[in-house]
Amino acid sequence: MKQLLVTFFLAAVVSTGLYAQTSDAKADSVFLKYYTATGGKALWDSVQTYTLKQAYRAGTANDFDLDIKASVPSQAMVKVRTILKRDFIYGIKATDGWLKIPIGSRDKVTQYQTSNLSDKERENMRRELTDILIPFDDYTTKGYIATVVGTEQINGATATQVELEGKGVKYNLYFDAKTGLLLREKLTLATGEIQTRDHTKYEKSKYGLSYPSETTYVSSIDKKPMKVTTVTDFNVKFAEDPFVK
Repeated sequence: MKQLLVTFFLAAVVSTGLYAQTSDAKADSVFLKYYTATGGKALWDSVQTYTLKQAYRAGTANDFDLDIKASVPSQAMVKVRTILKRDFIYGIKATDGWLKIPIGSRDKVTQYQTSNLSDKERENMRRELTDILIPFDDYTTKGYIATVVGTEQINGATATQVELEGKGVKYNLYFDAKTGLLLREKLTLATGEIQTRDHTKYEKSKYGLSYPSETTYVSSIDKKPMKVTTVTDFNVKFAEDPFVK
């Protein structure tokens, strides 16, 4: 009897492990439709570097710009957040992570105080490196589990909801059932903060990939809707190495 129980236990462990590493066929079909609608999976797989220029606007003093440069092979990303004409620079490269804070008066050459990012901050930026473009890309390798939840009405359109969960974060993704485009992203962070992005317009880049160019963003912390405009370029050749601490 004891041997039989051990056999059942081992079988359950193996079954669980296989399940965790196996993609979901229904979710994969939804994801494939998005890839097809935005330029094709092969073109997305060819992306090595990218830049994003974003403007977050709500008509308040909290308005800011975000300039992102990233290299997937180098596992590197730099985010420059500009608020009130001051640049705050966040960076990662491999296992290193840093924050540069501007110091001194604005009428002089800007100097920066550099500190190390915490383990959690580095982990979050490493997640953003690949998730910021397509959170579900290669999702099983990243440790996510995808589940098709059902359908819902999003801004008058029928959308298929897919839940993507793993590593302390959860995405609820809503895809237009007709076009395949992503209409809404709802990201729940380990801190409990919920970030919701409603994509209202897509643009085609010079590289041939389409991306959300107009978005409404809301955080559960301040609950203030912000209009976001985005310009994305793919496989950019950087004149200088931007990933320097």
